[in-house]
Amino acid sequence: MGYKFKDFALLKQSMTHSSFANEKHLPKSRCNERLEFLGDAVLELVSSEVLFFGNPKMPEGELTKTRASMVCEPALAFCARAFGLGEFLLLGKGEEATGGRNRDSVTSDALEALIGAIYIDGGFANAKEFIENFILNDLEHKKLFFDSKTILQEIVQANFKDAVAYRLLKEEGPDHDKCFCTAVYIGEQPYGTGKGRTKKAAEQEAAYRSILMLHEKNIK
Repeated sequence: MGYKFKDFALLKQSMTHSSFANEKHLPKSRCNERLEFLGDAVLELVSSEVLFFGNPKMPEGELTKTRASMVCEPALAFCARAFGLGEFLLLGKGEEATGGRNRDSVTSDALEALIGAIYIDGGFANAKEFIENFILNDLEHKKLFFDSKTILQEIVQANFKDAVAYRLLKEEGPDHDKCFCTAVYIGEQPYGTGKGRTKKAAEQEAAYRSILMLHEKNIK
């Protein structure tokens, strides 16, 4: 991730989920929740600064809305998956068995805790650099992904007579670790497909892939 900790214990704490601390009878303060609290504040400041100076004419309401979409739980989980953060989490056996390593709420919290740990260990400049490199990077692409269903709907309304429909192709896995596969149809024509741990996530990816397919045909 481009940062080397001086105090490795901070890195370990940022990866320690409360379920692991409970299982190992560690003090509550040893899990990552306090670091998450701090990291959330640092992330809000950095993202606010980037938006404020990068969009000098954007009104306050739109700044607030944009910041919220940039650092919401799904967005942070998406960023965490990009560099495999879930692989390094210390989880209790129950949390592990129920798919916690890939759960958005767990990985997004851990990412905020990691920011808090970097802030304590290396100061604001290092925390800001990490946020800019791993969270606030490629925002245009991320916006396309997170707003994909809305964007696809607008494209279809402007260019097609038929409506968008999402069809569930299959679902796999046990109840605690489901994987859904969904396809986008415009009328009876299939477009992109997507997979996800929820139907909503699968539809989001399918919409995103459909947008990319339409863009290749110069349909925007």
